[in-house]
Amino acid sequence: MTEISDTAVLYDKKLKHFRNMNDYPKHASGTKYLLFLVVCFQLIRCAGTREPNTPDLSVRTSAEKKNSVITEQIAVAPPPFSDGIFPCNDCHKDQKPNPVRRKLVDFHEEISAMFNHDSQNRWCLDCHDQNNRDSLRLASGKLLDFKESYKLCGQCHGDKLRDWKVGVHGKRTGEWNGKKQYYLCVSCHNPHSPKFQSLKPEPPPVRFDEINE
Repeated sequence: MTEISDTAVLYDKKLKHFRNMNDYPKHASGTKYLLFLVVCFQLIRCAGTREPNTPDLSVRTSAEKKNSVITEQIAVAPPPFSDGIFPCNDCHKDQKPNPVRRKLVDFHEEISAMFNHDSQNRWCLDCHDQNNRDSLRLASGKLLDFKESYKLCGQCHGDKLRDWKVGVHGKRTGEWNGKKQYYLCVSCHNPHSPKFQSLKPEPPPVRFDEINE
């Protein structure tokens, strides 16, 4: 109510100013003056009103803001698993975990052969959890679903994660001002060898004047 009163006083002063201007009729017609009154009335109405059931975001507490960040959810496309490879625990549940770094020979040997992701300093269990192979693992020890693998990538590639979230790196679909679906890093990059392979360029198109030769 105070906000409406303050606004009304402000525009009442403006109106008095125009009424006291001796040359006002020289610069504005009665129609313009009436229009000015209508605009003032609408501004006074809008100053203290809000659509029903619309939250006032300007008065969010710091706890609410912090909670909104913690509960941040990003809709992502399903991870591109190889056929028949997931869930991993279908095979690993009956195996005793072996944390010793080694070259894999009985299974996943194709991954060992092509592994090129800081291979001098890391291997499987730096990203996959030793006890729950259906989960990824952050450096902090926190487990992640494969749908949240972007958080794992972001531990080292923070600038790319930042760009991915705002849509300037990677791919996303959906509405420009509404719901979006993000494609995971692994939708484009092989997680075990993320550098893109060189592509053989296609030959140039045939020139029009060479078609009938």
